[in-house]
Amino acid sequence: MTAVRAPGAPGAPIISDGRLVSTSPATGAEVGRLPVAAGDDVTRAVARAREAAGWWAGLGFTGRRERLLRWRGVLARRIEELAELMHAEGGKPVPDAIVEVLTAIEHIDWAARNAGRVLRPRRVRSRLILAEFTGHLEYQPYGVVGVIGPWNYPVFTPVGSAAYALAAGNTVVLKPSEYTPVVGQWLVDSLAEVVPEQPVLTAVHGLGDVGAALCRSGVDKLAFTGSTATAKKVMAACAETLTPVLLEAGGKDAMIVDSDADLDAAAEACVWGGLTNAGQTCIGIERVYAVEPVFDAFVGKVVERAGRLTVGADGADIGPITMPGQLDVIRRHIDDALARGGRAVLGGADAVQPPYVRPTILVDVPEDSLAVREETFGPTLTINRVRDAEEAVTRANALPYGLGGSVFGRRRAVAIARRLRSGMAAVNSTLTFAGMSTLPFGGVGESGFGRIHGEDGLREFGRPKAVTRRRARSLLPAMTFERTPADVARLVKVTKLLYGRRR
Repeated sequence: MTAVRAPGAPGAPIISDGRLVSTSPATGAEVGRLPVAAGDDVTRAVARAREAAGWWAGLGFTGRRERLLRWRGVLARRIEELAELMHAEGGKPVPDAIVEVLTAIEHIDWAARNAGRVLRPRRVRSRLILAEFTGHLEYQPYGVVGVIGPWNYPVFTPVGSAAYALAAGNTVVLKPSEYTPVVGQWLVDSLAEVVPEQPVLTAVHGLGDVGAALCRSGVDKLAFTGSTATAKKVMAACAETLTPVLLEAGGKDAMIVDSDADLDAAAEACVWGGLTNAGQTCIGIERVYAVEPVFDAFVGKVVERAGRLTVGADGADIGPITMPGQLDVIRRHIDDALARGGRAVLGGADAVQPPYVRPTILVDVPEDSLAVREETFGPTLTINRVRDAEEAVTRANALPYGLGGSVFGRRRAVAIARRLRSGMAAVNSTLTFAGMSTLPFGGVGESGFGRIHGEDGLREFGRPKAVTRRRARSLLPAMTFERTPADVARLVKVTKLLYGRRR
């Protein structure tokens, strides 16, 4: 990594002499340069991945498990190195980066160890009407999976797709975000150290046109993480060739604080869930609804904790905003909330001090304001007062997003969490479902569809193949032109006996 300062806004990607120049959002120092992939380069990368796919699938679950566990070991042994690189390139505080890498390691481990159990061929029971047949189900690899990763979690998020796709027997072509390409290349190079035989994980670098080229490159499935607007473009491009997609798009996650909540625990989790990674978290808490009896006390505890957080480049709790253009969004949301009658009990209009944003807590913000309805992606929180949990659920579910959410309480917390229109929910915690490798991760509505992680995440990258096999003569021949009127009469009789009873 050089110490040369690149031109332009710190952190903004630059194309220079056919190379993508990555810089620190805090200092503007150059982190690395990588070749930009032209359309033909993307096509060739997919072709190489396709050639490698047969070999990789042929290793079987045991062979892939052994290699993926070795990759896990590389990440574990070099966790500090990778965390420092993430800090340099994206501005993420090193402790947060270490937690991110640890979570990715957990997902690699679980996917490698469980792919055989979840995806192996198995016998499926038949029913009486087709008792002479046996059923078999297996999950075959798609072949080549394209992964378009985000900048805010440049290890955890692409690994959440890539590791599961690899464990299922696919090869992967990764398009890292142009804001964090060096981290993406590090992942590719680290796997190549333990799988030198074939390019089972490769990277193509560049701006949005490279991602579009990957969508149209002939990959067999594409997994995308990013904004809802870009997700729609990705889906449209993949629709041209009916390429299946997995989309994790934007979010505007809500926390509900009920009257019997542990307010200290709720405030601690709220500050973490809303402000970690400078609020640049798809599943981050952006809206909070606290019931009337506990509202004032809860707000006071949140402000006290958030006010202690430090902001800066090194050793601080909150680092810089990675994408310079997001600063304008954050500023606009704060200004709009204040103009509509909201109050800043921490931070406020002067909180945006590029490349940083100081923690901002807004209360009494109208529900039609930008800060409530649009994804902010910054260290801001709106906390609004509600009569009861019923009103909180109604407000939480009022937006088209549906990624995650959180509920704090005792007696009704689980029931409230189940009513949230979201793919995931945490009770008396925030964000914890992301680290639990046994659970699926994904959203509904404008937060996307499809799942990574867990058994559902493994099945997402395997094409189900159903096989039937005759094992005896048909006693009730139905699917043949050789059936007789007597056979049909028996079919009618059996159908009525089995299914005709009123219940």
